[in-house]
Amino acid sequence: MRLILHGGAGPWEKDNHPQVLDGMKRALIAGWEVLRGGGSALSAVEQATIILEDHPLFDAGFGSFLNDMGEVEMDALITDGRNRDFGAIAAVMQVKNPITLARLIMQNSGHRFFVGAGAEKLAVDYGLRLVPNVSLVTEEEFIAFQHRLTNADAVIPPGRGTVGAVALDSVGHIASATSTGGSPHKKKGRVGDVPIYGAGGYSDDRYGGASSTGLGENIMRHVLSKQVVDRIAAGVSATEAAVSAAEEVAAHIPDPEVGVIALDADGRLGASHTTAHMPIAWIDAAGDLHTAMTGPYPLEA
Repeated sequence: MRLILHGGAGPWEKDNHPQVLDGMKRALIAGWEVLRGGGSALSAVEQATIILEDHPLFDAGFGSFLNDMGEVEMDALITDGRNRDFGAIAAVMQVKNPITLARLIMQNSGHRFFVGAGAEKLAVDYGLRLVPNVSLVTEEEFIAFQHRLTNADAVIPPGRGTVGAVALDSVGHIASATSTGGSPHKKKGRVGDVPIYGAGGYSDDRYGGASSTGLGENIMRHVLSKQVVDRIAAGVSATEAAVSAAEEVAAHIPDPEVGVIALDADGRLGASHTTAHMPIAWIDAAGDLHTAMTGPYPLEA
């Protein structure tokens, strides 16, 4: 059994790294307890992601960046490596934990990808309670949004990022989850890489799984998560797959702002980013818990 999480590739220049890593640790423990109790990889990545969606220091769920209309619009993707399946949602505004709705869609709807009001109607049909959009807005982000409105040259305050998880359970199944509020002050209706199968996340029990983070347009152009798993399938380590896939994006796009975590079918871990930081948390082969703010990461230890 293995589990690895990311909290988003980005500058993360604020003086809050201890709090960020503490949030990563709590999410890791929640997901690991699922695996230790015999739970599935799907349940582990969902539970870990829920913790991060509820944490104000990450750009997912509560804490999401506001769009240019002052609204939270969220995207999420969950992938199942057993049969290369997925569930995805985009531009939802009233769902507290988007990753849970993505899983419900995959397992119950007969379809795989819903957006906006249609996704929220399904949430109600599945028994999820819709919440006011304003309840997902932190005071810090509301102040930052007001500043952006009055200052066209405002610098986007660093810190917060898309969240993701990849897990391998006790029976060899792999799953990934990725959730985001998107980029700060994005145009209403903009959707990035996160809910795009193969870009924001991908898993295949035969080879491995991955979850991506960063500037969505660049990740979509390179189908980053599937690129990583394809490299694992070709015989390279999870670490080499993550590093080489991120390097390929950087070779074609200046300052690509991307990151990715991965694990292979044997439980070996990988992670890489082209940004200043990417907080991650992982369980090693001995079952010990680790966190780190910046790569290169000692994942093979």
